[in-house]
Amino acid sequence: MSQSEHIKDLVRYGLEKDVDKFKEALNELIEHAKKTKRINYALQLQSLLRDTMRNEQNKTPKLVGSKSYFAGIENRELNDFILEKITSEYSFQNIVINDKTKNQLEFLVKEHTARKILEKYQLPISNKILFYGPSGCGKTLASYVLAGELKKLMFVINLGAIVSSKLGETSKNLAKIFRQASVEDSIIFIDEFDSLGKIRNYDQDHGEMKRIVNTILQLFDYLPQSSIVIAATNQIDMIDDALLRRFDLKVKLDLPNKKQIKALIELVLKNGNFEFDKKTLTSIIKNADGLSYYSIQKSLITTIKKTILENNIINPDRIVISSAIFNSLLLEEKKQIENN
Repeated sequence: MSQSEHIKDLVRYGLEKDVDKFKEALNELIEHAKKTKRINYALQLQSLLRDTMRNEQNKTPKLVGSKSYFAGIENRELNDFILEKITSEYSFQNIVINDKTKNQLEFLVKEHTARKILEKYQLPISNKILFYGPSGCGKTLASYVLAGELKKLMFVINLGAIVSSKLGETSKNLAKIFRQASVEDSIIFIDEFDSLGKIRNYDQDHGEMKRIVNTILQLFDYLPQSSIVIAATNQIDMIDDALLRRFDLKVKLDLPNKKQIKALIELVLKNGNFEFDKKTLTSIIKNADGLSYYSIQKSLITTIKKTILENNIINPDRIVISSAIFNSLLLEEKKQIENN
């Protein structure tokens, strides 16, 4: 059966309000997506189905004080801590990093791809990853690349909401997140992991910080090997030493060198009809040196938009980008950094 026929079944059963047949047809579409190697599409459908089923359970009248009653409250609270549940189409072709870092990430993907073989020999699989380095150097993008390469759903966690909701409930909130993500066999992405260190600024912080660190250590220890937790930080020195030791892999993502700046510019221009008005990139690379990947990419995209809009270009075969505009934007980025 083709995908269009599966979709027709979904529409028919949906209009007929036949819930059982609708779910059956949706599961068939999910299996079809997997067989045709549309894994991200299948993951999205599975996640929608699970979420809908949980929401339907929450709508059912429940006895106050029962287990199902408290489970419904917990699910609603959980949504406040999850910024996004996403699938990714990114691969290693979409990121510019140094060879050492790329080799580390590629080996990690190989580990998880061959997980069953490694488990057969009772070998541990790296599934607790820490990305660290300056802001804008690709920590979030690297997590998307891993999610795309491994075809896994990724939970993007709002750590600030977990920590600040109720200080005494931080440990419980973290446990909820890990439990839900483990059920989904997914990636947990926690940005600004150093936020945990800010708890030290609260009154009576010592006992609370100790509880939180112990909770994370336990969650790390019992994380299924089919799941992955990725933490990202700009301030690795703020993270507790015991937590740092628990990460299987610590990956530093640093500012791009001149070779990587050139590769990033070429990557951004790769799929467009764009070229610079000057053949050499020497001056551009010099002005971009010391900036993050994010700052360089943002400046280049702004340059392309300015070139198009200021010249009223409509669908030309080739757009000539102003290197002068790009250089001025790069210098502005450097001034902002100096002023901060």
